[in-house]
Amino acid sequence: MTHAHNAATGGAPAQTTADTATADKTTAEKTTDRAADSGKALYGGKQNRRITVRDLALAKERGERWPMLTAYDAVTAGVFDEAGIPVLLVGDSAGNCHLGYDTTVPVTLDQMTMLSAAVVRGTRRALVVGDLPFGSYQEGPTQALRSATRLVKEAGVGAVKLEGGERSLAQTELLVSAGIPVMSHLGLTPQSVHTMGYRVQGRADEDAHRLLRDAKAAQDAGAFALVLELVPAELAAEVTRSLHIPTIGIGAGAGCDAQVLVWTDMAGMTAGRVPRFVKQYAELRQSLGDAAKAFAEDVAHGAFPQEEHTFH
Repeated sequence: MTHAHNAATGGAPAQTTADTATADKTTAEKTTDRAADSGKALYGGKQNRRITVRDLALAKERGERWPMLTAYDAVTAGVFDEAGIPVLLVGDSAGNCHLGYDTTVPVTLDQMTMLSAAVVRGTRRALVVGDLPFGSYQEGPTQALRSATRLVKEAGVGAVKLEGGERSLAQTELLVSAGIPVMSHLGLTPQSVHTMGYRVQGRADEDAHRLLRDAKAAQDAGAFALVLELVPAELAAEVTRSLHIPTIGIGAGAGCDAQVLVWTDMAGMTAGRVPRFVKQYAELRQSLGDAAKAFAEDVAHGAFPQEEHTFH
């Protein structure tokens, strides 16, 4: 009856509770769309500038989840940058993926500087984080500052990453005080593979409490984000809830703020078995091998080059 009266007198129909909820939902959706269109979203946003550590902090406040991939060269980094990946890690995993080493331990600061510079040159939007390799910061804060300064000045990275909790807090504090953003790394720390091996970290109560303490200490030391590698999902979720800085999981469940994969694992370039936590989104190793074989067959049978590939 109210609806009919309003219609007859030219007034607006009265909204029911369901109508109000729908209107509120629509408003919320429009607000989300406006935020994305204005470039606030890390993934899918439209910033015409580099992502910064402040952007990551704001994403944590919004509850936004975001992706991170490794990159080691300008061409691949450019592809990921165009795809909208907001953070690229120039990991010392390059040792395993590109340099032919069995572990990350042999990777040098010179190599990391060269690879990081290539990734920076190949990108425009992504925040590029350079790994401090084994032996480049363990001596103490002064060595860490010297090494991180090289990555910032010579390679142009926007942040650096280092492994360890309490053992790296002094390094983190000095780097942050010098104006160099630091991403910390807990759980399985590959540079310590000779002492801890490749296994899930933090399953025992004592280990879980230690990891939680290390995470809070890293935050207090000024780290802007925290990688959690091979950590039980429940523990990673607890760490994420306990921190105001974003957590980045790799084999740490879905409760982290972000997820990272080594790009050669993600794209199916890695030979043999991949870790359980990896999802392969392509089969590039097979595709690249097929392309190489097709080229070789054409050359062997005189089918390449043809006239359209020839100059006169």
